[in-house]
Amino acid sequence: MIKIGLTGGIGSGKSEAARVLAQLGARIVTADDLARDLVIPGSVVLDALVGEFGDEILSTDGRLDRTRLAEVAFASEDALARLNAATHPPLVNAIRATIERVEKAGESDVLVVEAALLAEWDILGLFDIVLVIDAPFKTRFDRLAGAGLSKDVAEARMRAQLPRERLLEAADVIIENDGSIEELGARIKQFWTEFVSGERSDT
Repeated sequence: MIKIGLTGGIGSGKSEAARVLAQLGARIVTADDLARDLVIPGSVVLDALVGEFGDEILSTDGRLDRTRLAEVAFASEDALARLNAATHPPLVNAIRATIERVEKAGESDVLVVEAALLAEWDILGLFDIVLVIDAPFKTRFDRLAGAGLSKDVAEARMRAQLPRERLLEAADVIIENDGSIEELGARIKQFWTEFVSGERSDT
C-alpha cells in the first residue's frame, strides 16, 4: 500500500486535492474527520477541552461548538497551546491506528491522510510520499475571505500554522495551486501518473 501524507496551509486547497485523489482511486482519511470522532459527547478529549475552556464551547445539546472553540482558542498563543495539548496527541494516535488498520486489512492500494498540521507532528516517516499543496499568502487569504472568515480570524489561523518555508522543506512533492480548480485537478492527475501509478505497477 502506498501511503501519502497530504498537507498544506489553510486555504491552500488540500480538500480539493483530496477529492481528486479519491476520484483516482485513493482511500482518503482526513484529520478533521478523525478529530470529530474524538470529541463526541462523553469522550475524554471533549471533557479535557471543557476543562480548559469551559462549557461555553458546547452547544445546547452538549456537543462541541467548533466555531466557538476556534474563536476562544485562536484568541491567544496560550489558548492555542492548550488546545493543541489536549487534541494533538490523541489525534496523532488515531492517525497511526487508522493507517495500521487499513494496511493490515488490505482495504486500499493507496491511502491518503490529509492534515493541515501533518508536518508539525513527528509522523512524516509513516508516509511514502509527503505531498504539499502550496499557494501564495494572498491567494489563500482571499479564499478564506470568500469562505466567510473575517480578516482577523483568517490571519490568526494562518499565523498559527507552520511557516510556509518550513512546510515546503517537509515535502517530497509540491503542487502549486495558484490557479483554477481545473488546473489543480490536472496537476494532481499528473502527480498520480508520475508517483502513484508507476509505483503500483512495480509492486
